[in-house]
Amino acid sequence: MIIDLSCYPTDLVDLAWRHDGPPFTGDKLLKMMDGPYYVNGKPRRIDKAFIQPPQGNTIYTHEVMDLEGKAAIRQYMAYTEKMVTEHPDRFLGCFVYNPRYGTQNGAEEIERYAKEFDFKMVQLQANMHAYRPDRALDWLRPAMKKCAELGLMVKVHTGDGPYSIPTEFYPIIREFPEVNFILAHFGVQTGGVYVFEPMQMALDTPSVYVESGWCLQSRIVEFAKVLPKHKILFGSDTPPNEPGMWINLLEVLCHEPPQGLNLDEDTLEDYLGNNTARMIGLEPTRPPATVEEAEAYLRQHGVALAA
Repeated sequence: MIIDLSCYPTDLVDLAWRHDGPPFTGDKLLKMMDGPYYVNGKPRRIDKAFIQPPQGNTIYTHEVMDLEGKAAIRQYMAYTEKMVTEHPDRFLGCFVYNPRYGTQNGAEEIERYAKEFDFKMVQLQANMHAYRPDRALDWLRPAMKKCAELGLMVKVHTGDGPYSIPTEFYPIIREFPEVNFILAHFGVQTGGVYVFEPMQMALDTPSVYVESGWCLQSRIVEFAKVLPKHKILFGSDTPPNEPGMWINLLEVLCHEPPQGLNLDEDTLEDYLGNNTARMIGLEPTRPPATVEEAEAYLRQHGVALAA
């Protein structure tokens, strides 16, 4: 099973990123997820994806939208809610928590989305939302208490200064050891390359996991040698990224050294999605044993294959 942790379908172009072209809709994401992507020579699809609004559309802008509190939160979460409702077999919901809309409002909305729409994860984006996570603990505690209560994973945007350097989240991680924290983008974004911080944090702290996307290829090989096998999770950050290249980054682990590790396909399947599946209560699946088995699975799920 392949599960992508970081996708951002939208009916509105990201207000911060402002990419070229029309919005990257849920239909476009579904088509992209079907691929097919070739993993060790076998055609695969991305079975499920966690989706959320683009971060630029979650910035505190109630004066522009003439909305406040829960109404503003529901406005920026509306398309994600719609897509999860329409495609529950493919999309998993991720709630974006912006404390500037009210910490109690956010905590109550986390519970609502978890219970009404089966959301499994909450995202923190301290840079976009302009707070320092190691100092603004009162802003984070209500949401983290709710995540602990409901058993939700927390994905943390990392890689940007001044407020998304991985170790800035250590105080809240230590305060809530019962919450599983995923360090998204492996500490790599526009602001820096902090790959060694997530690796050390995941190595030292039972509740910390790393998302593979954005990590340097040679470093992921180095880190996979020492990290517990359940700690590495696949995520592509789509868009702007194209998921196939980040699948390939993990597939390289099955190659011979020094580029790879001679990794077995069952462990690769753990990295690609089974680790995440176990964390959210889904049954893991084995990788296809043959090309024919992989092709049959795709046809069964309506994926067209080249003649």
